Amino acid sequence: MLKAGVLGAGHLGKIHLRLLEQSERYELIGFYDANPEYAASIEAEFGYKYFSDIDALIAACDMIDVVTPTSYHHESGMKVLEAGKHLFVEKPITVTVEEANDLIALSRKRNVKGQVGQVERFNPAFRSVVDRFDNPMFIETHRLAEFNPRGTDVSVVLDLMIHDIDAILSVVKSPVKSVSASGVSVISKTPDIANARIEFENGCVANLTASRISLKKMRKARFFQRDAYISVDFLTKAVEVVRMKDAPEVPGDFDMILKNAEGEKKQIYFDNPDVADNNAILDELETFADAIENDTRPVVNLEDGTAALDVALKIIKEFKSL
Repeated sequence: MLKAGVLGAGHLGKIHLRLLEQSERYELIGFYDANPEYAASIEAEFGYKYFSDIDALIAACDMIDVVTPTSYHHESGMKVLEAGKHLFVEKPITVTVEEANDLIALSRKRNVKGQVGQVERFNPAFRSVVDRFDNPMFIETHRLAEFNPRGTDVSVVLDLMIHDIDAILSVVKSPVKSVSASGVSVISKTPDIANARIEFENGCVANLTASRISLKKMRKARFFQRDAYISVDFLTKAVEVVRMKDAPEVPGDFDMILKNAEGEKKQIYFDNPDVADNNAILDELETFADAIENDTRPVVNLEDGTAALDVALKIIKEFKSL
């Protein structure tokens, strides 16, 4: 079992602590939090060992899970990597691309693994259709949430939209050509609602909307590609795959047939995969254990996290140019 430690015991940090303790892949060594009084209360309530010395915790572990505020990701990550330990860091990877590149360079120098907590990659609905994507050319996402003061220290792009940015970049195998966007600050000092358009060099276009001031929750993505439409509901963990193929010469009574302007007939059919239930956070942590033990590429490596951050920051830059 890999010895694991957690930096940061806030809302998400407590979830990671619980899952690491439950996991059969890790031995939870303990945690560090910058607030000693709060840390002592977590230790008393849950029994996790509190380390008052961050370096002592890092030294005692094989892998460190960084769940601190984003502004501390770079400093914490560099400490972990400098010590030659494997790094799991929550999204966004860092505040700037330059900081993220520091982590990449040091992980390579120390020959250790790094993974970024882009949890929607492990959503069972998304995972069930990964092998069905085939050069999508138009993508539309909506990620809407009710207002929560937690996370409003950063733009809605880094808080919410970055999940969809990462998912899209994992599907579209083409460099980003251009980004345009608009955002509005309603309650927070940073944008609370945003829309972005990403154009790729292969001609694919992605239209993303994110809001943290909505009256209802929504986390949906729609992918359009040749002869197929794929819908992923990250919230309800449901998928819909609609495909088209050449219609048979003699259609059945219940076959759905469409005829285009050129007279070609297509049959519409549903190809919905089974969606296996899972705990996405536990899965991302345990697949990281696989990567460490088998010396394979993490599902969302530091380079992936940096690519998503780069696009997110370009979107935010568009807000400032308005």
